[in-house]
Parts: sequence; C-alpha cells; structure tokens
Amino acid sequence: MLSQKQVESYREDGYVTVRAVFPRPEQIAALRQVADEFVEKSRAAIEHTADFDLEPGHSAETPRLRRLKHPETLAPAFDEVFRDERVIEMVAQLVGPTVRHFGGKLNMKSAGFGSAVEWHQDHAFCARTNDDVLAVGLMIDDMTDDNGPVLFAPGTHQGPVYDHLSNGYFCGAVSADVARSLAGKYDTLTGTAGTVTFHHARLLHASLGNRSGSPRRFLLYEVMAADAWPLAGCSASFESWQSMNSRMIMGTQCTTPRLAPVPVRMPQPTPPKVSSIFQLQRDGENDYYLEGATR
Repeated sequence: MLSQKQVESYREDGYVTVRAVFPRPEQIAALRQVADEFVEKSRAAIEHTADFDLEPGHSAETPRLRRLKHPETLAPAFDEVFRDERVIEMVAQLVGPTVRHFGGKLNMKSAGFGSAVEWHQDHAFCARTNDDVLAVGLMIDDMTDDNGPVLFAPGTHQGPVYDHLSNGYFCGAVSADVARSLAGKYDTLTGTAGTVTFHHARLLHASLGNRSGSPRRFLLYEVMAADAWPLAGCSASFESWQSMNSRMIMGTQCTTPRLAPVPVRMPQPTPPKVSSIFQLQRDGENDYYLEGATR
C-alpha cells in the first residue's frame, strides 16, 4: 500500500517510485528468461509484427527486439505482474476503486544500442473523458544513469497537453523547443530490479539511449478509472463494451463517463505509417535526442 506521503507526491509531481515491490530474485529471473525467449523468437522476424517492434539493424544473426507488444497476452509471467494484488491496490489509491486495464508493453533497451525515446505525454496518444489514467512500470533490470533511464518532468501533468505534430502529422513527440525548455527540470529515474513506478498520463517523460554494457528492460501497463472513456478520434475509441468490460481488474465497468475539465489534443492527422512510438518519432522531425540516429 502507498503511504499518504507517496500519494501526495504522485499528486504533486505526477509520478511516484516504490522500491522492492517484487523483491524475490526468482520472479525477476523468470521475467528475464521469458524476455530472452522472445528475443530468440524475434530472429525469425524480418519486419515489425503484431508482437514485435524491431530496432534498426535487426537480423536473424543479431536480433534487436525493441518492444514486445501486449506482453500480458503472450506469457503468463507477464500477466501475473499486471494482476498482482499489491500493484492493483496501489493503482486504486491513485485513480479510484474501479480500475480498467488498457494495454501493456515490454520496452527493451539492449546493451550498447537501445533506442532513446523523445519527450511525450501518453494523454496525447489517447485522450479520455478524465485524466485518472496512469502507467505502471516494473524494472526487470536495474535502471542506471547510463543504460537508458526514464526521465520524468515533475509537475508537468498539471499543465497543458502539448502539440505532438511534425510535418503536419501526429509524431508522438513534443517539439525540440519544448524539449529544450525541460533542461535541468527533470528527474532521472534509477532503481533496482523489482522497483515499480506509477506516472500520470499527462506527465512529460522521455528516456535516454542505452550506452552501457547492461540491458534495461522495463515492463509497462496502462490503467485508468472505469469512468475514463476514450474520446472519438483516438485509437482506443472503437473499443466495444465487451472489450472494455473484459479489461476490468477492479470493480465493474460503468456506462456513464465522468467528464472532467482536462486539456485535450487529438492524435490527428494520423501519419501514413503507424507501428509504434519509436517509428512515429523517427518518421517525424522532433528529434531532440534522436538527431543523427539511424531511422
């Protein structure tokens, strides 16, 4: 359970970090093993698939799996993390007693070449009727200063939702001017494997590339209050009632969205090619961290 101080920190800063939520070494080792097995399976992929997002330079000889999509549907070990009672209890303290899951991903920054991610806000990808929406992250590896740490800009969840456009299309990244304005105003997230983070959907965040000799794998799930309904024009806006109901992890799905006066920007116009945030950002020109990177 979160302490009152931790809840207040989340409200003020837009994120909170909880150490040693998953302290058992054997559970972390099992997650790493499953992640390694999917890297092996990715050798057969020659382009992005429904399950795999690949780094530039990926090949059967040198597999470079960048993201495992919806891992909770692919392996019981990942699903167990998402349904852990301790995690759900903490989520309920932050978004309320009825909680719906949306989707997950395992971001994998391999040693020496793991991709950076530009500054962005999750709320820009799918706006909802209120912003009791957050992402839960589990560090499968230690997250250090040099293996691709996450960067959080505290307090930005209380401000605007920024333009995430480039060349007239949604690109999943704020402009370089906004990114530059965050210099010296962000926290670098580090921690040991088993640490869990919670960050608000409107919080500006990014992550650096991995320049170390150690991997950095970070398991993420998006959750929200059951009365936070997706708005038309977002990728999740076409979910059926049956789909939304099946995603409930605490309480029951409601039919009355709660409308809150939160800022909204739609992820439009949709670019010609959409596969993941990595590809969106590389196809755009908001490349504060990615300038000169392989696209």
